[in-house]
Order: sequence, then C-alpha cells, then structure tokens
Amino acid sequence: MSFSESDAWVTDNPTTSATSTTPTPKNALKIERENHKLEKRLCRQVGQAIIDFNMISEGDRVMVCLSGGKDSFGMLDILLKLQKRAPVRFELIAVNLDQRQPGFPEHILPEYLKSLGIAFHIETQDTYSIVKKIIPEGKTMCSLCSRLRRGILYRVADELKATKIALGHHRDDMLQTFFLNMFFAGKLKGMPPKLVSDDGGHVVIRPLAYVNETDLTRWAAYRDFPIIPCSLCGSQENLQRQQVKNMLHAWEKQYPGRTVTMFTALQNVAPSHLMDPRLHDFKNIQITGVPDADGDKAFDSEEFASNSWSTLPMVKNDL
Repeated sequence: MSFSESDAWVTDNPTTSATSTTPTPKNALKIERENHKLEKRLCRQVGQAIIDFNMISEGDRVMVCLSGGKDSFGMLDILLKLQKRAPVRFELIAVNLDQRQPGFPEHILPEYLKSLGIAFHIETQDTYSIVKKIIPEGKTMCSLCSRLRRGILYRVADELKATKIALGHHRDDMLQTFFLNMFFAGKLKGMPPKLVSDDGGHVVIRPLAYVNETDLTRWAAYRDFPIIPCSLCGSQENLQRQQVKNMLHAWEKQYPGRTVTMFTALQNVAPSHLMDPRLHDFKNIQITGVPDADGDKAFDSEEFASNSWSTLPMVKNDL
C-alpha cells in the first residue's frame, strides 16, 4: 500500500497543536490562529507532494537529512506529524553530517533529536578541511562540498538500510535550480521531487516540493528550531544561486503570483513546442487533417490572463 491509495492524511485537522516557547503577546489568539492555518497548509502541501509522486510506501525507512537549517528542521517536523496519521507505516531516522566546521555546536542536534524521541545518526567526516584545501579563497565551495556530502550520505543510507533519502529542498529551491540550469548550463532542467540517485542505488525524495520558503521561515521561528548556520558557505553572497533568488524575489514583489505561475510551468511541459528532438519527433511530422487547439499559432499574438495564477489551488498559498 502506498500513500497514493489513501488521502486520509490530508485532512485539515493537525495531529497536534503547534506550540511555541516564545512569550505570549497580547494578540495571542490571532497569532495562534495564523500558526494553526500555517501548520495545516504545510501538512497538506507535504502530504499532497507525497501522494502525487508516490514518495513513501508501506514499510519504508526514510532517512531524513538534517543539516541544522530551517528547511530540514521543518521537513522533519512535518513528516513526524504526518507519520502519526498516515495510511501506511514507515520509519523515520534523522541523519546529520558533521563536517567538522570550526565552532560547529555538535551538541545541539543530538540534544534536540533526543528530545523528540526519534532515531538518529550523526556521521562525522572532515569534509571542511578538504574543501578549504582544494577550493581557492573567494571561489564557490558549494559544488565540491555537495559532491562530498552526497557520497557520504549514500554510504550512510546503505549502512542504515534506508529505502528513501529525504532532502529539504523547497519550491523556491526547485525554481531557482531551473533558472540556474537555463542561464548558466544551457539546459531546461530542474530539481525533481523524486529521482534515482546518481549512483543508481537510492531513491531521493523532496517532500517540501510544494512548500514556499516564506512559510518555512515562519514555521521555524514559531517552532523555535535550534538553527545552526553553515559557516563554510553561508557568507558567499555573490553565488549564482543567490543572484537568481534575488531576481525571483524582485519579480514576485513587482508581480505577485508570478513565482507560483513559473513553478506550475514545471509541471505543464509541452515537448512539441520546444526544440529537443529527443523528446519530440520533429523530423517525421506529417499533416494529420485533425484540428489541434494546442497547435502552432504562428500568426497570432499570444494572450495570457493576468491573474491566471490564482486558479492554481495545488500550490497557491491560500492564506
């Protein structure tokens, strides 16, 4: 049995009420109501992504990669809530890679995970020294760091007998990756919600595929996660990804809803209207005599509804 065979877990009733360690303000009722809505939305969006892409099945052992950032904390938090009402039984094991960064507070994650009562594993590997030794000062470190982490996590997944590897990439990450590939690699390629790993031995899932970063930021603040910043690359403000992120934020500010529209486009691909002969047989196109509403409109001016994004309930924020 898989998640897709039941939608019992997408109910609007949270499994537990959200709690916060912050002082209660005068407008506590309003804030609590907004956070209650946020919790419902996060659970619904993560649950929908799991159903749509059949991410978790009966008996799965899901390795949740926990970096110490808001996204992975939020992913673990929501998966724990969904686990309590899911129509299938599955295990969660949190895994953190301690890269031996100077000043890394190694006690924080174990203490937090023990408080949750969840199984966890801390893998200690000095990738920090390797990256600092190989990458010249001022150059981008993320690529090498990512490759090293990936190989280690694949090995750990084998050792823990994990059937799925869950990563905390959200909707904004996926859209940014699409534009990075288009602008800098000449590819229409994104960050899929589910894929087979590059070593061919693991299934990688991204349960936060439908979640926007703003909601994760709000949830992290409300839940008071013990965030651990990345001192290795967190200060690299001129990264290409940061530039793309700034561009998307500027577009969204000027044209609210544009981000949702662009993300939806990743799920609405028309290969016949692109230029990749591997995806569409352009060479052997023949006259069919059958009208096609989606055919070429070479002599027409394209018209698009200015508010078309508002009709996309799957990913809209519905605050």
